[in-house]
Amino acid sequence: MRKSLFRRALVPAVAATLLLAPSPALAAPPPPFRDPSLPLTTRIDDLLSRLTADEKISLLHQYEPAIPRLGIGVFKTGTEALHGVAWSTDYDNKGAVVKADGTVFPQAIGLASTWDPALVKQVGAAVGQEARGFNVRNPTLWGLNLWAPVVNLLRDPRWGRNEEGYSEDPYLTGKFAVAYGHGIQGDDPRYLQAAPTLKHFLAYNNEANRDTSNSSVPPKILHDYDEQAFKIPLQAGAANAVMPSYNLVNGRPNHVSPDLDGKLRRWAPQDIAVVSDAGAPSNLVNSEKYYATKAEGDAAAIKAGLDSFTDNDTDGSITVAAVKEALAKGFLTMADVENADRHLLSLRFRLGEFDPPGRNPYAKITPAVIGSPEHQALARKTADEQMVLLRNNGGALPLNAARNKKIAVVGPLSNTLYEDWYSGAMQYKVTPVQGIRERLGSAGTVASSEGVDRIALKDLSTGRYLTAPATTGKITAGGTVAGTPESFDVYDWGAGKNTLRAAANGKFFSYSGGALVNDVDQPAGWFVQQQLKLDAQPDGSYVLEYAGNEVNEPWFGPNKFAVVGADGVLTISSPDAAHATKFGRDVLTSGVGSAVAAAEDADTAVVVVGSMPFINGREANDRTSTELAPAQRALIEAVQKANPHTVVVVENSYPTTGWDTLSVPGILWTSHAGQETGHAVADVLFGDVDPSGRLTQTWYASDAGLPSILDYDIAKTGMTYQYYRGKPLFPFGYGLSYTSFRYGGLRAVQAGGQVRVSVDVTNTGTRSGSDVVQLYSKNSGVQRLRDFSKLTLAPKETRTVRFEVPVADLATWDVSRDRSVVAAGVYEFSVGRNASELPASRPVYVPGEPALPRDLSRPTQAQNFDDYSGTTLTDTSKVSGTSVAAVAGSWVAYRNVALNGPARFSASVSAPAASQVTVRLDSPTGRVLGTVPVAATGDHYAYTTVTAALAKASGRHDVYLTFDGPVNMATFSLR
Repeated sequence: MRKSLFRRALVPAVAATLLLAPSPALAAPPPPFRDPSLPLTTRIDDLLSRLTADEKISLLHQYEPAIPRLGIGVFKTGTEALHGVAWSTDYDNKGAVVKADGTVFPQAIGLASTWDPALVKQVGAAVGQEARGFNVRNPTLWGLNLWAPVVNLLRDPRWGRNEEGYSEDPYLTGKFAVAYGHGIQGDDPRYLQAAPTLKHFLAYNNEANRDTSNSSVPPKILHDYDEQAFKIPLQAGAANAVMPSYNLVNGRPNHVSPDLDGKLRRWAPQDIAVVSDAGAPSNLVNSEKYYATKAEGDAAAIKAGLDSFTDNDTDGSITVAAVKEALAKGFLTMADVENADRHLLSLRFRLGEFDPPGRNPYAKITPAVIGSPEHQALARKTADEQMVLLRNNGGALPLNAARNKKIAVVGPLSNTLYEDWYSGAMQYKVTPVQGIRERLGSAGTVASSEGVDRIALKDLSTGRYLTAPATTGKITAGGTVAGTPESFDVYDWGAGKNTLRAAANGKFFSYSGGALVNDVDQPAGWFVQQQLKLDAQPDGSYVLEYAGNEVNEPWFGPNKFAVVGADGVLTISSPDAAHATKFGRDVLTSGVGSAVAAAEDADTAVVVVGSMPFINGREANDRTSTELAPAQRALIEAVQKANPHTVVVVENSYPTTGWDTLSVPGILWTSHAGQETGHAVADVLFGDVDPSGRLTQTWYASDAGLPSILDYDIAKTGMTYQYYRGKPLFPFGYGLSYTSFRYGGLRAVQAGGQVRVSVDVTNTGTRSGSDVVQLYSKNSGVQRLRDFSKLTLAPKETRTVRFEVPVADLATWDVSRDRSVVAAGVYEFSVGRNASELPASRPVYVPGEPALPRDLSRPTQAQNFDDYSGTTLTDTSKVSGTSVAAVAGSWVAYRNVALNGPARFSASVSAPAASQVTVRLDSPTGRVLGTVPVAATGDHYAYTTVTAALAKASGRHDVYLTFDGPVNMATFSLR
């Protein structure tokens, strides 16, 4: 009865409620920022208008927090994706690094070694797809702003991050940045699959003191070389963000460069974001001491064009507090904050974040794409194409599976694959041993040996051996005999660096809390704590020295040497070898002996050597040498002596020296090429794939002639193929095929604003093969790659390859005009297989601007010199401008100056102490026209004008300014 009454009472109440509720047709429309039919700027304006001041400021940190009242989630800039989705930092776990388990493609230098932009675009597309898949798994962890590609030019092979870049050449680098970037972005005209970020702007090629070192780059090198690698992909719309580098360029930290909001955004056809490198905003105050407070530094960065602060890990409060202080003190306005927000929101809108479901085609991607069979096949194809055949004497390669049924595959990299700092975790690994064994199948056999010594280390004071537990644990001195727990495999990586792997559990020694433990599968980590030195002592004993990356940090302390304590535990607790425990080094199994035994009766021996990506240079660590590790070299020599049919596979990510003194007939190079490395090695060794990779760097004969890694003026130092005058070990663009090619019928003509070049290429061999036809120009002694074409030809097939080079692309920086100029004159166009082998060339007259004498009667930027000695470049102010920084005995020269009796020299200078500038003609010791004293101005940025009368001079002369002391000169004139 009561239920019946309740029902009768409820019916009119519900009816009344339904009558009062709005009908679906009358529901409130979504706000304009969620309306995809509106222009992007309108949508951004609407969203900004809805944000509070605090919310606007909060968007400036890398982790842009959620704004629940507007239905906006967390957005994070920065998922590493250099050659596959690699890793990200976890907002929900205090910024812990989480590695991806997707497809691992060859390293970036390997991608470029394919000389196949279409293929690399496919790789970029796969990476973009997998980024979407990971984002679906966890959108907070896996952001869609990808921090790749790296386009810093590989001007010096000792740079620790060589593996991250594409090439020493700006044109080639630009082509691959465009390919990878467009692949990541996808082909939709409205939406981005993911958003690539170019790293690291600008002139960044050294790791030592990278946050405080100054790259002094003359204007011509800056504009024609370093900037081009960024300009090309930006102009092509192949990047949606740029990351400045840690270093200073010409005295100014890159994170406050006026180019961030200037050139970079002018070059890009669409809006781009500028995101900081990790910790770099704080460097402005801390290590660089460029600003006194974080409020000043952050404000200067924002005004220069920085939008997103990767600083203080996941803690955005420090950036927020600094920006609020800057606003309160007038360093910034809210308009400055909103300007930065616009760039970041533009990125988010193009990724489809604020659009209704079903509009963004990339939102349909699921985690099923991660490591898909299609991506695995692409990884193998890419690994195939990046292999470079460096030597093939006497037809040592390819191997014939019918005749080479018994193969010995030996060497420290023969049966392992290593990840690098910017690599994801491989879902599977095909090593060279596995790839060759699979290729031979049941018809052949593979013998293998890592070719490393297995040793035992005996404490000479007690006679006890170092012992490793069967599980992870501390190394102790307890064994009285050298059994498996006392057995360690020792790997030589060169420069005295070794790693020790415990036979007990197959894991490497690591430094942990002062002790050594056997706990990791491969050397890794920011501080690579698996590095040890076995230092030979005069009495024949050895001491263990810890050589992890952090030993030179001021906080590490003095102790670097190993001591066995009273409890038997091995710790790093001595400051010197004299107080360290002395060990006997007992060789239980000779690595060379094992490899030789495997190779002696093999049909062919394959020796796999190379680098360990966490040890032989990487981010934060440059190489001190590019030589092959001594033990690896000895292994090659011993195996070849035992079996003349020996070929070498060298697996590394930088040019290596010493090959000219090794006589092995066949040498094949590969980068650390990811999960499919072993298949690719077998594909090329057995000729299933023609080696079509080509070097993207000059391989120098030795380290001896290399200049300081801190000298960025490649014209002065003669670095890269553009300026190198010596004979390289292997030139830029070099690589052999299993067939031969002939170039003929070169034709070149300038017409209609284009230089048109064609050449006939013939496969003169008996098998199909691939070649990379390379077009170079030379003018004023500088050689430059202008175009290339990768083609595959059947035996005896001829194909005509045609190139068109816009005359405008021949422009170079003219310091006398302070702009890019196409210089009128004869250019030599050459076609060949690499930068040194150019069998066909033709001169072409190119119309352009004629050479003119310099006019120094107008104010001239001092940095626009033609030559210099002893000077560097520095910042004129903290906001803009570049000055010459002179010291006593230094000079700058200005060529071909038209003088007509100048009466007065005038210059804008600052000086820490009193000095003198002398104006001379035709040499640093030539005729003196005048001398001007420079008084100390105190502050670096306190400029004053100095003047002096000049003696009469006329005609064409070279003008030299010589300095008797430290002077910063911004501009000068001779009137």
